[in-house]
Amino acid sequence: MANHKSAEKRIRQNEKRREINRSNRGKLRTQIKKLRTAIGAADSKTSTELLGETVSLIDKSVNKGVIHRNTAARYKARLTKHVSAIAQQ
Repeated sequence: MANHKSAEKRIRQNEKRREINRSNRGKLRTQIKKLRTAIGAADSKTSTELLGETVSLIDKSVNKGVIHRNTAARYKARLTKHVSAIAQQ
């Protein structure tokens, strides 16, 4: 348990930050799942629409420090590849 005012404040800040990070990570995961569902259904129009939103959310997550930039690049590359494959069919 914290014994100093500054340590107590740091605990409060960490808790607040943790909730924000959880929320942002949850939004990201939900958006990626929506896109993957559309890809699985081979829905070209929906996949293309969701790809832009998903890439934007991935980039925002990197800026907020939720995920690493290389992880973001990997997600974007793989999702874009799948959407492109559906569009060519």
